[in-house]
Amino acid sequence: MNKNKVINDIVIQWIKIADRDLITAEQGLKANVIISEGVCFHCQQAVEKYLKAFLVKFQIEFPKTHSIMTLINLCSEVDNSFNEKLSHIDILTDYAVEIRYPDEWYEPTIQEAEEAYGLALEVKKFIRNKLMIQKS
Repeated sequence: MNKNKVINDIVIQWIKIADRDLITAEQGLKANVIISEGVCFHCQQAVEKYLKAFLVKFQIEFPKTHSIMTLINLCSEVDNSFNEKLSHIDILTDYAVEIRYPDEWYEPTIQEAEEAYGLALEVKKFIRNKLMIQKS
């Protein structure tokens, strides 16, 4: 099988799973009872996966990490606009693990959840433009 096709298929899978995390976050914001930490977690997960899709496309190895800034820095090796346009997204990193366990748990506000969702949408658009993927 063609190596580029395999890579593209993997990229599409990363994007698809990221999109599903974003849909889950959106549904969470529309729920009767908003579980804000769940919304924030899925936004972080979506962003992480969008960035990893870009890295896969350009065959850049990445560590097992939830650090958004680590992934942005790796993406910047290919395209320096990542640091310029997305460094503020790193605030989502705290939603990966910290808020999911009792020792550091807190309940983000609805406004924080909405802001996380907005940031995730920003990354989705940015990555799709970089990868020239049609809107879903």
